[in-house]
Amino acid sequence: MARWKKPSKEAILENRRALAERARTGDLRLPGAVVEIRKGIGMTQEEFANMLSLTRRQVAEMEAGTANPTLETLDRIARLLGLSVGLVPKAREVNRLS
Repeated sequence: MARWKKPSKEAILENRRALAERARTGDLRLPGAVVEIRKGIGMTQEEFANMLSLTRRQVAEMEAGTANPTLETLDRIARLLGLSVGLVPKAREVNRLS
């Protein structure tokens, strides 16, 4: 199996911008978002866990969709992209509000 290559600084910045835009449009969902955020900033599960004061297992479970992270944990992850956690209407509800 090929070893994952850490992205360049330019790629990390572009990934952060793309993820932030997807979050703004409501298109960023757990658990895939955790993988994308972690890889988008160029970190292994272990590095990501250490930065967030979590275990690697907690990160792996979030990425697998088997974890139930606290609001505090979600907020720490969101802050990496300069975002905050909030409620986003479902797509069909957005249309009704327009």
